[in-house]
Amino acid sequence: MENPDQETLERWHKDPNNWKWGLFYYNPDDKRIFPPKRAAWMGFTLNFSNRKSVLVFLMILALIVGLLYFLPAHK
Repeated sequence: MENPDQETLERWHKDPNNWKWGLFYYNPDDKRIFPPKRAAWMGFTLNFSNRKSVLVFLMILALIVGLLYFLPAHK
């Protein structure tokens, strides 16, 4: 669905089948990269069914690992 209405977005968000282990949002019909978390006041999460989201996740992970690896250790 290219431009879902607010009602559809809410239905997707509340559907427990779109939340793997209650933590990871996985909905192939939802094209958003950053949908709201289950508790919307907590911010956003990644839609792991969207390839762009997985790429964003891997880039953030690589950045964190790179920073930890290349920053000098304090003694």
